[in-house]
Amino acid sequence: MKRDYYEVLGVSRSCGDEDLKKAYRKLALKYHPDKNPGDKEAEERFKEIGEAYQILADPERRSRYDRFGHAAFEQGGFGGFDFGGGFEDIIGDLFGDFFGTGRGRGGRTRVRRGQDLQYQLEVTFEEAARGVEKTISIPRLTPCTTCNGSGAKPGTKPTTCQQCRGSGQIRFQQGFFSIAKTCGSCNGHGAVISDPCADCGGAGARRKKHTLSVRIPPGVDSGSRLKLRGEGESGGSGGQPGDLYVLIQVAEHALFHRDGTNVVCDVPVSLTQAALGTEIDVPTLDGPRRLKVAAGTQSGHLFRLRGLGVPDLSGYGRGDQVVRLVVETPRKLSARQRELLEEFARISGEEVHPMSKTFLEKVKSLLD
Repeated sequence: MKRDYYEVLGVSRSCGDEDLKKAYRKLALKYHPDKNPGDKEAEERFKEIGEAYQILADPERRSRYDRFGHAAFEQGGFGGFDFGGGFEDIIGDLFGDFFGTGRGRGGRTRVRRGQDLQYQLEVTFEEAARGVEKTISIPRLTPCTTCNGSGAKPGTKPTTCQQCRGSGQIRFQQGFFSIAKTCGSCNGHGAVISDPCADCGGAGARRKKHTLSVRIPPGVDSGSRLKLRGEGESGGSGGQPGDLYVLIQVAEHALFHRDGTNVVCDVPVSLTQAALGTEIDVPTLDGPRRLKVAAGTQSGHLFRLRGLGVPDLSGYGRGDQVVRLVVETPRKLSARQRELLEEFARISGEEVHPMSKTFLEKVKSLLD
């Protein structure tokens, strides 16, 4: 008794075409006779898998099977399986990689997309924040201008491969399947070059330095990746060129560092400036800004300058600049400075320092 076709392929009845094809490919590769030579059970499973896929991959046949089951194809209802034509195309598509054919249906050479390239570009902190246009040079394969990409010496042209008669494939029989492999004489091109181009050696492409302009949008950060379509290697057999990926690396800044779209800057002030209050000039990406520091401001206090950060890459405005005040303790004191500070300490007393007093009270409560 025949097993349910959905069960054979291990898919649900509601599965889509892509899931069906993936399941078939996986099982067919597993049980293919070339991977299981002499294994009769694997051969039978391979036939069963092919039969199930041929039915379910066809919308009309699948509909009939869903309604009537195997009875829809018995007593002449289906008329047997067609292992030529369309089913052969299915095998060719799914086993192209397995056999290294790299071919499309009907023996046509499959065009090859060019390889993608990657370039690492370092920009300054300001360039990343404001955006910039950079000129870069990359080595890449481009079609040979001498032979126009044919690989043949000017005035000559490739000749039809005698081994595959121009198809690029060598076909052989595997059981009752017709399998195609890439022709080893022409590497699947269907033609051979008897007199190769002197400039490219018959490759049809040459590696040249390509110069282009790259626009870096405002707000990029280290790790940002820009995709430039069609700026990679040239494709083979008329295929599309690959893409170029530009990886951004932002150089460290002497004053600023980023926190998302915010710019953080540590600004030092003296002990007396923090105690008495002052006004200071703060560096920003848009130039210096005047900042008022109230008397008694503590070290580590944060000031926020709205809208002076880095633009958001998604276009949602700019972040802020965060100024972190750092109160500097003098390292070297003159005799007079030490005398005045000691007098200040005597006049102040420990109890007049609210932060110290609070801290000591907390310590005492823990020890009691």
